[in-house]
Amino acid sequence: MPEEGHCPTGHRNSVRVFLCGDVMCGRGIDQVLAHPCSPAIYEDCMRSAEGYVLLAEQANGPIPRGNESSYVWGAALDQLACMEPDARIINLETAVTRSNDRAIKGINYRISPENAECLAAAKIDCCVLANNHVLDWGRAGLLETLATLQKLGIRAAGAGRNDREARAPAALNLASARLLIFSFGSPSSGIPFAWAAKSDAAGINLLPDLCEASAFEVADQVNALRRPDDLIVVSIHWGSNWGYRIPDEQRIFARALIDKAGVSIVHGHSSHHPRAIEVYRGGLILYGCGDFLNDYEGISGYERYRDDLAVMYFADLDPVNGSLQALKLVPLQIKNFRLSIPSPRDVEWVRQALDETCQQFGTRVIFDSERQLAFIGQWTPGL
Repeated sequence: MPEEGHCPTGHRNSVRVFLCGDVMCGRGIDQVLAHPCSPAIYEDCMRSAEGYVLLAEQANGPIPRGNESSYVWGAALDQLACMEPDARIINLETAVTRSNDRAIKGINYRISPENAECLAAAKIDCCVLANNHVLDWGRAGLLETLATLQKLGIRAAGAGRNDREARAPAALNLASARLLIFSFGSPSSGIPFAWAAKSDAAGINLLPDLCEASAFEVADQVNALRRPDDLIVVSIHWGSNWGYRIPDEQRIFARALIDKAGVSIVHGHSSHHPRAIEVYRGGLILYGCGDFLNDYEGISGYERYRDDLAVMYFADLDPVNGSLQALKLVPLQIKNFRLSIPSPRDVEWVRQALDETCQQFGTRVIFDSERQLAFIGQWTPGL
């Protein structure tokens, strides 16, 4: 990762996109910001979101309350300023609402509309919403989420007031290209079929399955809306939370999007830790970006996956043909409900874990000359 006080310099002829995995800034994290929702939750083992704050404090020490909106991002803000991405895309896996229209599903995430100012503090450009928590507080909660993001000037994709809005991509007009961001949810990540948007009901852009025919339908949607010079990101919430195996259906689906629609990035998420990375015909496939923010500190059971270690993905795309030119990975650590700089040992842990799982695709994760994690393999940048 970039050393403190050191940033890459020089002009670049690429479009740089920042992506990360699940931003789960509800529940405990909401409680330590300045304007929290009611702490009442309805889980079998916990009845107050404040309980997750106490668990984290038992693990890593006191957490201040009433924090300003930038608190949660911590060291990530310096990295964003350093890398200067042209677009910033996150999977927002929480409702932004004070609605009490709770979905009966076991775990419900929400952050208050006032605390959602944290998204603006990180200058997020687009939140993808087709996931299994955005309707945790009902359709009223989703409508408030959409309204709040609009008020903050943040584009949303993957959810809407009806199926037409839910299918529509977010369009970012960058200096050298237009970036279209499509967002889809898969039932394989635990999204209920009842959450699908309808012509007369708010909901998310839900895929029926991950078969090749569904991939071709997505490709048709992309091709119907893209302009010749557009760059395309398809963001998908799919698969299980834990483990490193990449299902064949994900691999076939992602490659079909690149083959049939010239997608530059397939942005996969749902896993609580990073999974393999592939470059296929110049397109980047992130099979699982891991959690970027969560309130899991002090919760035991999956320590071997190190879900406290988050990764920032900075993808440089050729503005003409959309192919991947470079990929930089910046590890961070979630501690006290904010992102911090990990130890060299933890950075090496991330490198080894990703390197091992990427080798199935002929790719590697190494340290470059600036001690940043770089992605290399059997592909030619720019082609």
